[in-house]
Amino acid sequence: MLPTGWEPIHLFKLPANANLNTKKIKPFYTIKTDEADLFAIDAALFKWSADHKWVSFLAIPTASLSNDSNTLCVLSHAGKHFQSVGKMLIDKDWMKWSPIENKLAYISGEGRFLVQDKKTTVADIPISKQQKEYTPKGYVDLDLEWLSPDEVIVARAKENKKWKEGPVPTMFSTLYVVNIKSGEQKQFSFPKKSERDLRPQVVGSYLTWYRKGIEGDVWIKKDRNAPEHRWLKDVDDAPIFFSGSRK
Repeated sequence: MLPTGWEPIHLFKLPANANLNTKKIKPFYTIKTDEADLFAIDAALFKWSADHKWVSFLAIPTASLSNDSNTLCVLSHAGKHFQSVGKMLIDKDWMKWSPIENKLAYISGEGRFLVQDKKTTVADIPISKQQKEYTPKGYVDLDLEWLSPDEVIVARAKENKKWKEGPVPTMFSTLYVVNIKSGEQKQFSFPKKSERDLRPQVVGSYLTWYRKGIEGDVWIKKDRNAPEHRWLKDVDDAPIFFSGSRK
């Protein structure tokens, strides 16, 4: 914060072998912000597209404001083309690139409470036409994952616009598969009324998700047509998967 207002956000390229050598750190891009349009003081949650031609990230405002709204942005790999995409909450799993195309799926919406205004949205990058929302009226989507180049899995619950104060209600979500080309949507998981399914993850042909009831369990399917079964019992959260080849 300067007497003249907030500074721009400076992004840098840092080689993996920099070893604190400041001569190896190069300016990459400067995000010019203002309180009337794109207000932010920091950038975080960087993710590269599959072809590494675009990087997505959140432009984050001051602390209290960031609990309710942040700006999803994209920047070309050479730092020449910058676009703001939409508003969303801070959640690294709510913004994901298509596995093969420059399509960015994210859960748009403002407000820190998950009871309303959280919609699965897909944007073609660079943005050249209106983005498309896939969440039906009366529902919220609270997690997402790419299942295929044309399909995303979402964790969906009914809106709760009646809630105004007191303990935040639990949103009992169920997994749905959404075809972003045809618009067809089908229920994918079938938790009990006292359970909620969230954190879907695709690893190769396998699909996993976290089912939260009295306890938390991880469920798995070998592929989309295989039977589901409980894989991990009584765990605190969804697992983190690591993949890569050894040289």
